[in-house]
Amino acid sequence: MAVGNRRRRSAVAVVTVGAIFAFGAGLYGLNASGSWPFPSRYCWGAWEEDSGPSFLGEEALAKSGSERRSEESPPPSPVRANATCTLAVASSVADADSTHPLTFDERVVLEYRPVPAGAEERRAWMAHFFDGSASPLPDGLNGLVADDRAMLVLPDSCDADGRPSVVTIRSESWGDGHLGKKAMPFSIGSRMDVARMLVAAAEATMTKAGCTPGKPLRLTSPLAVTAEKDEPAAGTLCRIPGLTFEFGKGSAYQQQVGAVGQRLQTCSVVWRARGVPDEPAAQFVMAAEPRIVALFDGLPEGVGEGLVRATCDGRPTVFYGNVEPGLKVLRRPDDRQMFVKFVESVSKRIGCKVGEAT
Repeated sequence: MAVGNRRRRSAVAVVTVGAIFAFGAGLYGLNASGSWPFPSRYCWGAWEEDSGPSFLGEEALAKSGSERRSEESPPPSPVRANATCTLAVASSVADADSTHPLTFDERVVLEYRPVPAGAEERRAWMAHFFDGSASPLPDGLNGLVADDRAMLVLPDSCDADGRPSVVTIRSESWGDGHLGKKAMPFSIGSRMDVARMLVAAAEATMTKAGCTPGKPLRLTSPLAVTAEKDEPAAGTLCRIPGLTFEFGKGSAYQQQVGAVGQRLQTCSVVWRARGVPDEPAAQFVMAAEPRIVALFDGLPEGVGEGLVRATCDGRPTVFYGNVEPGLKVLRRPDDRQMFVKFVESVSKRIGCKVGEAT
């Protein structure tokens, strides 16, 4: 475990994505522990102290008793396809209702791996990273980013075990006191901050894995933020006729309409309650980018399985829908007809006839 330098400094280093990675390979390569006057580096050199979002800077250490720490697995390599790094900030404050302090733990988990092989695990992975809150990455980067999560599909040179490799970032946050351990919302930073962290992590891990493409990844264009806020799920989902549920009054289900484009459309539903992590309940995706389409390879196919393929304007395209058991009892009509309605609506919007679902 590498413990970050806790010295407070007034100057904040402004580092571009390219510089973050370049410094890791060069100037600061021999000072990864953060020995003064060198900044600490985290997650195999991907991220530098006092650069990017506030989570990497002094602001995150402003709470009482705060400290930053990181824990890394061995880095990815040509023979090691999985690697994980956790960067955490812990703090505590006095609890007026207890002799024990309130403790807080905010963390960012970085993972390099092929997408899960099993269908159930893959669907859970999809539910998290294709959440409607996430925006598509620009500049030909195949992935999505929100303020609390991000995913990037790596080039096929990084494929492992016949599956695409991905770099993901997700946040976790907990408060613990006399009321017990409670999950708390935690934003890593702005979407652009998180996107830059993601690209820097991808560059660092691909170098370790020996699968770096000929050109470096670049992130120069602004992000297109999803147009709609999350809202209570009621009646028709995702603005698509036929996706109808009987949620009832006071339902804890929230829906998020995400990207609605020619090559990507997302919408998600979660069950949300205070103090516990969101529980994914439904997911609907249309994707027509080859590397994103590849994420669905190996899943059971067919209308009854919630996955059909088509060629739309010469592009391989997937239509995907998954409804968890807790939400299925509220559906109207059945799963098959609901998925058919989704495919029909989206394929009509993008000008593509999907024969199997019509």
